[in-house]
Amino acid sequence: MKALKEVMSWIIPVIIGLAIAFAIKSFVFTRVRVDGPSMEPNLQNNEKVFAWKQAKVKHLSVIVFDAHGEDPSAKVNTNYVKRVIGLPGDTVTSKNGYIYVNHKKINQSFISKSERTSGTGNWTLASLQKTQKWNDGKAITKVVPKGKYFVLGDHRSVSNDSRYWGFVDKDKVLGVVKVPFWASNKTRRANVNSLAY
Repeated sequence: MKALKEVMSWIIPVIIGLAIAFAIKSFVFTRVRVDGPSMEPNLQNNEKVFAWKQAKVKHLSVIVFDAHGEDPSAKVNTNYVKRVIGLPGDTVTSKNGYIYVNHKKINQSFISKSERTSGTGNWTLASLQKTQKWNDGKAITKVVPKGKYFVLGDHRSVSNDSRYWGFVDKDKVLGVVKVPFWASNKTRRANVNSLAY
């Protein structure tokens, strides 16, 4: 009996610890690895960040989402990290390297002029849907639909994002990305953690 009590005295704390860790990962945050250059210069390939599951998605939030079913080329268990440009009901337009949301030019000081202009092009949501055929023949949408987000990578010329395959469903979002204080440099960290409005 004494041996059983001894065993239980260390098994129970281990089980409780595992349960707490599982709950935190399931409901609070999870660790994410950035894959590829599409979020440069603010997030680097293979950089480790956190996705906060309960954080509210806002304009310019950086999110991680399940890309399978959003991007036709994404395999099962493929997550993308992108920046939210348009929220439900927003109009989004690109002209001469500037992005306009609801007809107001957004501040893109978080990326350089070349990252902003190379590969961005001039478009509206309706023109993207027509040229990229990402609405499957449905009626053209001039605003971001309810329950959806329009996302772009910070390094526009290499980013595979909403311009090519359409909107991200709210239910696919795993969390809002936050860079820990010990990682990256202060400016890049602020460009991910502090720009949302």
